[in-house]
Amino acid sequence: MAAEKPTRPERMGRLPYTRTHTRVLAGAGAGWALDAMDVGLISFVGLAIATQWDLTRTEQSWLLSIGFVGMALGATVGGMLADRYGRRTVFALTLLIYGLATGASALATGLAMLLVLRFLVGLGLGAELPVASTLVSELSPTRIRGRMVVILESFWAVGWILAALIGFFVVPTSADGWRWAFALGIVPALYAVVVRLGLPESPLFLERRGRVDEAEAVVRRFEVSAGVDAVESRPLPPAPARTPGELWSTAYRVRTLGIWLVWFFVNFSYYGAFIWLPSLLHAQGFDLVRSFGYTLVITLAQLPGYAVAAVLVEVWGRRATLATFLVGSGVAAVLFGMAGEVWQIIAAGCALSFFNLGAWGALYAVTPEIYPTTLRASGAGAAAGFGRIASIAAPLLVPVILGAWGNAALFVVFGAAFGVGAAAAWLLLPEQAGDALDVS
Repeated sequence: MAAEKPTRPERMGRLPYTRTHTRVLAGAGAGWALDAMDVGLISFVGLAIATQWDLTRTEQSWLLSIGFVGMALGATVGGMLADRYGRRTVFALTLLIYGLATGASALATGLAMLLVLRFLVGLGLGAELPVASTLVSELSPTRIRGRMVVILESFWAVGWILAALIGFFVVPTSADGWRWAFALGIVPALYAVVVRLGLPESPLFLERRGRVDEAEAVVRRFEVSAGVDAVESRPLPPAPARTPGELWSTAYRVRTLGIWLVWFFVNFSYYGAFIWLPSLLHAQGFDLVRSFGYTLVITLAQLPGYAVAAVLVEVWGRRATLATFLVGSGVAAVLFGMAGEVWQIIAAGCALSFFNLGAWGALYAVTPEIYPTTLRASGAGAAAGFGRIASIAAPLLVPVILGAWGNAALFVVFGAAFGVGAAAAWLLLPEQAGDALDVS
């Protein structure tokens, strides 16, 4: 009996890793790094602006949080748009939006104007991350799909390091240093053109939208790179009509609950800690330059965290890697809150960076995998959007908790949040390592 013809997603999934995959990772990863640079900038720029404009703690909190309001909306809407209009198209559009808004922030004349611009920045940033991870997941070989998404996420560390370098070398140089930092944020708008022209669209999306010839062209592009001969494909079976409301249907409600909980508590602890980190160090008596310098050192520990997670996500699986790194994050957060000496602060901060960002990598790997193609970007965007609620609340709650109970209690709260996220990951999420994506 003749072997059954493969589908196009099966042809993509069986391919070895090629230079074309590298170009996809580099192209999407550069956008991801620029995204992280923009998010990271506000933690450095926010302290300088607060000092120059004599902002209250509450005003500073809103400056740090308003972008996440935009990110919550952007993630949810961006995912739905990507399922309708394409992953690459929405990815490029988001880069354009937040790049232009960040550049315009350099011209802000007051807090109100800056808050509006930061909200627009958040719209673009929020939509970009789940869309980019969905695109890379759908273009990856099955056996290393999780690893490729973790590597994509590792570009976040590159962007945050760029933000730390800008914070260290640019922001303190003059009263207008924060304006120059924002001006550098216009780079994503220029890069959007490169993305739109250079990255391929997902063949799964194209075929599901009836654009079969375009889907075949993308698959052949990867097969040619791998030196694989073309074969005739069998068409995908019809997919049922779906709406975002199906995320809470019987088939998906448990995994949706699990992924939403993990996104919520990881966002709460990560942004509560890292957005405020330079300010928290400054409040402990370190000057602006030393606060930024220590933050830069702590940020460098993100890179090995991603590297280890990229290996373990295919060896241990997504769920075990995610839960383990979240437990490590919780322990590191408590130790950071208890640290008193400089070496203790740096060591605990590096551990927090290592485990927390490794957890982020595993989270981005598992999120798009748990939904079918017609719901994949919507599901990833909805989870990210719900998580952004926590990233809005966390920077606002930090000064409240600090004032009531102090630094140690604040990081115990963060540690507990990581623990809840670990339990949700272990108990509620399916294991998808080695499985082909659901193409329905």
